[in-house]
Amino acid sequence: MATKELTYDEVSDHNTKKNLYVVIHDQVYDVSNFVDEHPGGDEVLLDVGGLDATEAFEDVGHSDEAREILSGHLVAKLKRKPGDPIPKVAPPAGTTTTSPDAGFGVGIYALILIGGLVAFFGYRAVWCCEVDADVVMDDRGVSRGFQDMDEVFCF
Repeated sequence: MATKELTYDEVSDHNTKKNLYVVIHDQVYDVSNFVDEHPGGDEVLLDVGGLDATEAFEDVGHSDEAREILSGHLVAKLKRKPGDPIPKVAPPAGTTTTSPDAGFGVGIYALILIGGLVAFFGYRAVWCCEVDADVVMDDRGVSRGFQDMDEVFCF
């Protein structure tokens, strides 16, 4: 662990390809010699050079190996002062955020499902009635009509 402390202003001076510091979780890392090796390209690091890159680092979902590589570049701890930007830290993995409108989609699916069932059984009842009206006859071939409601709804 680095015992040296740097302020955010001191870190912000290190923002070029040959002199590049980033802050991740209040730890300062010198990634100058890693810029060309970074799998995401040098632009990714240059965009956050001299800044707090906590949010960008966590949003990508770096592997354990990437975190080990990063630990080898630790140079200092960030000494925060009032007025320094505070990073927006991503929620821990496995958590989800919900909004008030989250249940709206489920309601729509339920409405569509219920509407489909009503249409299906309504169509079937009408279709069965038409078929039964033609088919329901006695032995002499004379239509006897519907004797009870079970014949109307042929489920």
